[in-house]
Amino acid sequence: MAPGAAGLPSPAVAKTMPVVVSQGALFDARDVLQERFVLVAAPIGSGERAQLNIYEQVSNRRPCFATAGAAPAQVDPLLGSFDFTGICNRFIDGNGYSLRVGGSDLGTVYRLSVVRQANDTFLLASPTKSNPGPEMVVARTGGPGSGFLQLVPEPGWKLMRRHFGARALGHVYVYRDSWPTEALTQQPPVPPTPPTRPAS
Repeated sequence: MAPGAAGLPSPAVAKTMPVVVSQGALFDARDVLQERFVLVAAPIGSGERAQLNIYEQVSNRRPCFATAGAAPAQVDPLLGSFDFTGICNRFIDGNGYSLRVGGSDLGTVYRLSVVRQANDTFLLASPTKSNPGPEMVVARTGGPGSGFLQLVPEPGWKLMRRHFGARALGHVYVYRDSWPTEALTQQPPVPPTPPTRPAS
């Protein structure tokens, strides 16, 4: 499916211009080994709907997931068949992942959702408050399919880990260095939203 079809925006084209959001000074974002992670469109119920899951291979003691095929790739969530403590991490909702663009932690003003279409499945970043920024395609499966499908990040998107000082937290960012070029704006910033301190 061509970008922009079925009402979905092109990854780099935004009709709504972003403004500067909370800079998230409390938390840092640090690089991770991308090959140790997989973004998954995980089916809900009968499979007509799906949600974002992120699996991480922490230890090499046994595989946490397996992928097969392409466009779309099927994901076998192996971590669901054993006690994966210390071996794998699984991030399944907004407590485990959020959106970040550069220094702006957008977890309070954006949601990540999986949208199925006839010929593709998309991971969308959608604003939850008035005019914080554009709706963006973050990842896609690359073709139709069912079951657990791999979401492949669009150019410029990757995963990073949230840090509090030197401490790595159990939270990952779906991250981009900067807004898409077409989304730059001179609008004044909105007041920052105070971030939540990490759980002990």
